[in-house]
Amino acid sequence: MRIGEFQDFIRQKYCERDTQRGTPATFMWFVEEVGELATALAGNDQDNKAEEFADVFAWLCTLANINGVDLEKAVEKYTVRGKPGFK
Repeated sequence: MRIGEFQDFIRQKYCERDTQRGTPATFMWFVEEVGELATALAGNDQDNKAEEFADVFAWLCTLANINGVDLEKAVEKYTVRGKPGFK
């Protein structure tokens, strides 16, 4: 599945609720998930790490959706030579 497909899946499933919650509250959920990922990274449970990475990515997609950002296009700065910001 491509990044855009996953972002679209998240949009279709959660957009109405996410939009009502708004960016500040959604960002707090995202930060909470990043904290859970930090805890998982300190441990040895690979399944938990994978789960927390997935949660962080899903909440990142939610934030992007409610702020009108296409993540697949945004990451082109890392993948397309000659694009401003190429790393």
